[in-house]
Amino acid sequence: MKRILIIDDEEPMRMTMKMILESAGYETLQADSGRQGLLQAREHLPDLTLCDVNMPEMDGTAVLKAFRADPDLATRSFVMMTGNPMQTPQRVGMNLGADDYLAKPFKIDELLQCVETRLKRAEVHWRVEGKTLQELRTTLNSVLPHEFFTPLVGIIGLSEVLKEEAGTLSRESIIEYATNIERSGQRLHRTLRNYLKILDLDQTESESRPARRTSPLAAADAQTLVESTARAVADKHGRAADLVPRLQPCALSLDRDTLAVLVEELVENACSFSRQGTPVMVEFFTEKGAAILRISDRGRGMTSEQVSRVGAFTQFDRKRYEQQGLGLGLSLVGRLLQRTGGSLALRSIMGEGTTATVSLPGAPA
Repeated sequence: MKRILIIDDEEPMRMTMKMILESAGYETLQADSGRQGLLQAREHLPDLTLCDVNMPEMDGTAVLKAFRADPDLATRSFVMMTGNPMQTPQRVGMNLGADDYLAKPFKIDELLQCVETRLKRAEVHWRVEGKTLQELRTTLNSVLPHEFFTPLVGIIGLSEVLKEEAGTLSRESIIEYATNIERSGQRLHRTLRNYLKILDLDQTESESRPARRTSPLAAADAQTLVESTARAVADKHGRAADLVPRLQPCALSLDRDTLAVLVEELVENACSFSRQGTPVMVEFFTEKGAAILRISDRGRGMTSEQVSRVGAFTQFDRKRYEQQGLGLGLSLVGRLLQRTGGSLALRSIMGEGTTATVSLPGAPA
């Protein structure tokens, strides 16, 4: 049974919508304020949220921003409702990330059609994923890591929506879908790149080939590369304001590509598993002849058992957290450090955040 959260400070409206939706076979939750609605959403993870715009303290646009900044809620369907379209125009709501817009007063069939459409679109991802997995099991007799399929589902699912509804979508909606397809493609490209790098490293180790000799990376160049790579990842996640760089020039016995991958993967994890508005700290300094790269976040964290099990394709609480898993990126980081004489230490506390500390070989004086 699909779960729908109704956030509205008017009790008669909430009760009417509750009666309509439950009569149609949906489970409902209710909240009389934006703050209470956000707490309910984080606890129950509704399939769809119907949220009024005009509410005291925390209005609907603030609730929507909090949804889109929360890793647990970012991909969940969100519909805005208002009795005054001039107060928050539809385009404003859609630009903030709303999936649909209902103008009050609305008819029963308008409400049900909106709910059914949003839930149907959300299910496209799961249908395509199940179909793709089954085809691959049949043709390849193997199961590829789940990290490949999340972005692939986004590409196929959104393309299907565009194909079926192109004639009825606004220009803004088409641009939004195209942007999401592009992001999914970039994510898939990154995942495949990491996977192929791991395979290449494994082959190099199995053939006992020596690590490729590299020229030392100058101190200023290394500092610039760390900062530019970290900022690129933070910008991609809309987290530029959250990035806290504390960087010193450090010469390295490491090539540029390897350093860029280390920074990208660790900052990617920090941004993906912490909420917008919380700091992501990137430190780069010299300690006891080694260069230290430290990335810290204030995200959900991991238990000591989960930290000990981090490895290729490990994903924790997959049902609850639908982001790309920690495993593939951290596995690549570990393999690269093993080949270059570096080390990785993870410190994580549930509910407080994670710190990844990388020790890198400094360039000889």
